[in-house]
Amino acid sequence: MREQAFQLEATLKIHLLLVDDDREFKEIMQKHLSRMGVRLSVSECCLAALDLLATLNADVVIMDMNMPGMNGIQCLRKVKERWPLVEVVILTGHASVQSGIEGMESGAFDYCLKPIDVHELIEKIELAAQKALINRGNALL
Repeated sequence: MREQAFQLEATLKIHLLLVDDDREFKEIMQKHLSRMGVRLSVSECCLAALDLLATLNADVVIMDMNMPGMNGIQCLRKVKERWPLVEVVILTGHASVQSGIEGMESGAFDYCLKPIDVHELIEKIELAAQKALINRGNALL
C-alpha cells in the first residue's frame, strides 16, 4: 500500500510531453493520464514538440518513432542535445533490432512496441520520471 502511494505521489509530479500523430492513441493516453493527475502536453510532430519543449519543463517525452517530417530517432537526438536531463521513451509499431539499438544509443530511456498496455506505459513513464528527477538533483550538486 505504501509503495502504491509513493507511485501515485510521484506520478502527480510528472510533466509529460506526448508526441504522436495517432489521434486515437493520444486520446486514450490523455484519458488515462489525466485521471492519474499527470500534467500532460501533446504534440502531433517532432518539430512542434521541440518548440513546445523550449517553453515547458517536461520530465519525460513519449515519442512515436514514425511521424511526418522528422522521425523519432532524429527528434530524440535533438531533445537529448538541447535538454539532456529529459528522459525519452520511444514507441513504435514497426520495430527492428537496428532501430531499437539506435534509439538506446541515442539516449532513449526505453524503446517499446505498439500496441502497448496503458499500465505498462504508465510504469515506464514513472521510472523515466524518477530518473529525470534524480538527474536534475545530481546536476545541482
